[in-house]
Parts: sequence; structure tokens; C-alpha cells
Amino acid sequence: MQYYLNGFRGGDPDVMNAAPGRRDRTPYAPLPDKVDVLIVGCGPAGLCLAAQLSQFPEIDTMIIERKPGPIEKGQADGVNTRTMEMFQAFGFAETVKRESYWVNQTTFWTPDPNNPAHIRRIGRVQDVPDDSSEMPHTLLNQARVHELFLDVARNSPARLEPDYGWALRDLTIETSTDDHPVTVTLENTGVNAGETTVVRANYVVGCDGARSNVRKAIGGDLHGDAAHQAWGVMDILANTDFPDVRQKCLVTSAEEGNVLILPREGGYLFRMYVELDKLNPDERVSNRNLTADHIIAAANRIMKPYSIDVKEVVWWSIYEIGHRLTDRFDDVPDSDRATRTPRVFTAGDACHTHSPKAGQGMNVSMQDTFNLGWKLAHVLLGRAEASLLHTYSAERWTEAKRLIETDHAWARIMSAPPGESELDGSDMPRFQKQFIENLPFTGGLAVKYDPSRLVGPPTHQELATGEEIGRRFHSAPVVRVSDAMQMQLGHVAEADGRWRIYAFAGRHDSSAPGSPIHNLTDWLANDPASPVVKYARPDEDIDGLIDLRAVFQQTFDALHYEDIPALLKPEKGKYGLQDHEKVFCVDHKGAGDIFDMRGIDRARGCMVVVRPDQYIAHVLPLDGFEELSRFFDGVLTRPAND
Repeated sequence: MQYYLNGFRGGDPDVMNAAPGRRDRTPYAPLPDKVDVLIVGCGPAGLCLAAQLSQFPEIDTMIIERKPGPIEKGQADGVNTRTMEMFQAFGFAETVKRESYWVNQTTFWTPDPNNPAHIRRIGRVQDVPDDSSEMPHTLLNQARVHELFLDVARNSPARLEPDYGWALRDLTIETSTDDHPVTVTLENTGVNAGETTVVRANYVVGCDGARSNVRKAIGGDLHGDAAHQAWGVMDILANTDFPDVRQKCLVTSAEEGNVLILPREGGYLFRMYVELDKLNPDERVSNRNLTADHIIAAANRIMKPYSIDVKEVVWWSIYEIGHRLTDRFDDVPDSDRATRTPRVFTAGDACHTHSPKAGQGMNVSMQDTFNLGWKLAHVLLGRAEASLLHTYSAERWTEAKRLIETDHAWARIMSAPPGESELDGSDMPRFQKQFIENLPFTGGLAVKYDPSRLVGPPTHQELATGEEIGRRFHSAPVVRVSDAMQMQLGHVAEADGRWRIYAFAGRHDSSAPGSPIHNLTDWLANDPASPVVKYARPDEDIDGLIDLRAVFQQTFDALHYEDIPALLKPEKGKYGLQDHEKVFCVDHKGAGDIFDMRGIDRARGCMVVVRPDQYIAHVLPLDGFEELSRFFDGVLTRPAND
């Protein structure tokens, strides 16, 4: 963590200096008439976007929520490894690691052949495969995740906070103007219920759930099917003789259905997803009048010979599995994409719904808006043309479709009777085999964006076989040269809208003048074709948009720090203080060699270009100046004063 760049200031370094000209938030102050971005909904998707945009005080962001305040319990709880990597960029991964339950093992239970009315354990699987991520798979109350995002937004230069007690009632788009073309009517749901106000926005993002008013306003419909199967979910404090209650468990009974057990944070709480009644095709789950007692009774039938003595039901719900997807995640029909750019977006459950048992809902929703946030910032700050916003729906719709297809298959397997879910000729139940195959998917690591203006071709992929273009940057251990600090390379990336270039030096490159790394830094710092030169702004540090880091193969004591190029120890801030945290070497202390772990070509080295959302945009040779320039020319625009 770096701070004091522009002078010493006591107190919590997570609380940034407030930007001037902030909105009046005194009690009963009116809502603004105009904003740059209006976010509708304070769920995971909305709060992730708010936290991201709050880092840019130049962007006037507003987030509303129809509820009177933050949620306190219930709903989602799974935080996969990819999301934990994102939390690291927001600065609160360590808090989640300390407070959460870590999913280390998953156990599988099926009917005992000698007594089919009883269950028995038939297998265990490591939940997070070795070196799939440096982060754990965790479980934590969704309300706590919300609180952490709220803290980021509240402590940001923008001091952004939600406006609770407001719901969107109407939305119209005026396509003939670029000046706040989206007009929304908001209705108060609190003490002044029924009061309305009008806000105009440049962009609106609907994170308002499966019944999204934003989606309806832009003509979007959810298409898909329902499984006609009722499930119950409950967070409970209970005693049980079931031996694996503090491990994630998938339980299949002979005739009573299935159970998924998820231990929760704190050591005592756990969640159970319990299969209940089959529904008729024309029946709603609410027609059954199912209660928490029904869930508990069904769980005890499924878990025989074990029993569960529930002391407190903290939260419970009944739901029906549905898999649905909208045609697009913005307001522009396919026929108009050549002539219009999006003004309204949907994210999370507003545009895709699926079963909660794969633990993807909250994770995918946040990844939606982490993809969108930096793109909105680029456009609103004049760093990119508005056409960049087309890539949000293009990238995230494809991933949502893959998610629903995978989740649909998993839900069918979970609900199938044991005899129907076995694999022919195998003693491993189908649901266990499918679980193992799904691990990259459930970890959030299967996302791969297709080639586009934001994802380069695999022309030089052989230079870094373990850092696949279109996938997230896969971190690995390094040692920081300036202070011999062991750390993860990927943890230098913050949710600040900046691009990263990781330059991996060749075998004999020691950063001396004339070396490939030195040549790269000279070109980046001085050549008119360099994206650092071309897209830099006079009022920001040289790494204000593109942050260069270098990794050498020597040990830190074998490198001569005085030979490190100036671009890798730039002078920044109002005092021109040197940044000494941009140069790394391989970790020779036993944690692993990043060149070996990520398939980096030791002889030639390479550049790995990483987007602000941590996905790999390109892999290039260290002298691939023209290709690097051409790539950024397809994404960025020059400052307005050029």
C-alpha cells in the first residue's frame, strides 16, 4: 500500500482526501437534477460499480435503492477465487480472508448400498486446485460484502453514498442529444412515499434484480425455463451428529432428495440448500405455503441416519430454480449498433438468473460491473470513444450464456435420483465427477473473452503460455527489488482504471543501458508513438493511465538498482517523489519462480498487457513497439488539448 505521495497526513490511509465540490448530503437536501451515472440497486453489482466509479471524483455518480437501508443477512454467501482477486484490487481481500469461512474440501454423500435409507460418505475433493489462484474460496454474508463496498465508496475522494428509499418508476432516452439524454422518474418509498422527482443522466445502469424496471424500460425480457422444483435455503445455528458439517457437502439420498451444506463464517453458522417438492408446470412455489419447518423436516429426512437440532433460524427462503437470459445487456438493438452507442445497461440478476447452488450469482454480478465500470470511466473522462461501451454487452452476454448452460446441467444433475446420475462403468457418482470438471467454472476462472479491440490475437502467446490472452492475469510470487519484499505480482493492480504492462526480462537482461528492458522503457517514455506519451495528460503522473512493471530473472541482490531505467522509478506527485515499487525479480526463497509457473519464455522475455479489470489484453515481445502502439490506438483517444 502506497500513500503520503502528496504530503504527510495522519489517520487511516484507506480514507482518501475528499475531492472539492461534492454533493450536499445534509438531511433533506434535494436529489441532484443531473448526474453522469445513475446506478439503480444496491446489490453486489450496483455496489461494485459504485465503489469503482467513486475513485473518479470527476464523475458525478448516484446510486439509489428502494429499500430503506442496507441488507443485514441472507441471500448470497459464496465468494469464489476470481472475486477474491478482484477484492484485492479494491483493498479488502485481507478483511474477507480474516472474517470468512474458507472452503478447503468438498465431501460427497450418497445412499448406503447396504441400507439405502441412510447416507454414507463416498469421496472428498480439494475445493481449490493447487496454483489455480493465490486466493481461497470463501463464504461470507452478502451483507458484509455490501458493507465493504460501501466503505470503499464512502472513503473515496467522491465520498459516494447510496440514496435509500428511492425506486425507478420510468425511464426514457432522447437519442438526438448527448447532454444527459436519459431521463428517469424516481419515486420515494420511505417516509415521503409517493413523492416523485426527475433526474437526468448520461448513463443508467440497472442492477435492480430479476424484476428489473430498468430492463423493462429498454424492452428487455428474460428468456429461459424453470425446473419446476422447489428448494429451501436456511442459515441456521444447530447441533448435529453429521461429521462433515464444517465442510462443504453434497448429499444425495435414495428417495428424499438432495442437500447442499455450506459452513459459514464465525465457526457455528451454516447454510443448507434442501430439495423440497416437485411443482406442476403451471404452479408457483408460493402456492405451497412452505415454511422453515418444512425445510428442517426435509433436511432431517435426507440426512438419515444423522439428525439436525436447529436452535435458531437466522434466515430462510423458498425458491424455484430458473435459468433465464436477456437478449442484450444494453439499450441498443443489434440493428442500431453501427449508429448508436449504449446509454442504459443492465447487470447481474437484471439480465441473467440461474440456480444459487453453484455459488455464481453474486460473483458473476460483480464481474459484470467490474467489466463495465472502467469502460464508463474511460468514456466519461475522455480517454476512449463511446463505442467502447458496446464491448460490455458483447463480452458479458457471452459469459452469462456459458454460465447458464453450465449451471443448467449442474442443476439437473443435483436434482436427479441417484440411479439416474451414475456414470456407466464408473464408481464415481456423476455429480462428483461433474463437480470436479466444473472447478474452473465455479472458481470464476473459466472466463475467456474473445478477440476484439480489447483482446489481441494470440500471435505471440508462446511467450507466456500460462498467461492466456482473454483470461484473467494469473498472479504468481515475486520479490520486490527495492526492499526484498515477497509478494504476489498481481496484487500491484488496484481498481483505479489503469492499464498494466508487465515486462518480463530475458535471461541475460540486467536492466543496463542497451538491454531490451531499457530499450522498452526508453521507447515508452520518449517516442511519440508510445501510448504512454500519446495518451498521457499534463496534469497526471506518467503512470496515470498505463502502469509499467518489470520482472527480472536475477535475485534482488544481483541487480544494480542504480541501473534501473527512470520510467521504472518515476518521480510523481507534487514533490516529485520517486516510486520504488515497480521492479521485481523471481522469488528464489521457495515460493515459486514466476517464469516457470506462468510459462514465460526465459530467453526472450515478453510484455503482458492487462486491462483495468485484470484481464489479459495482449502478449507481445519486448520489442513489439508497433503492435503495442497499434493496440492502444484501437482503444484510447488523445487528450482533448492535443
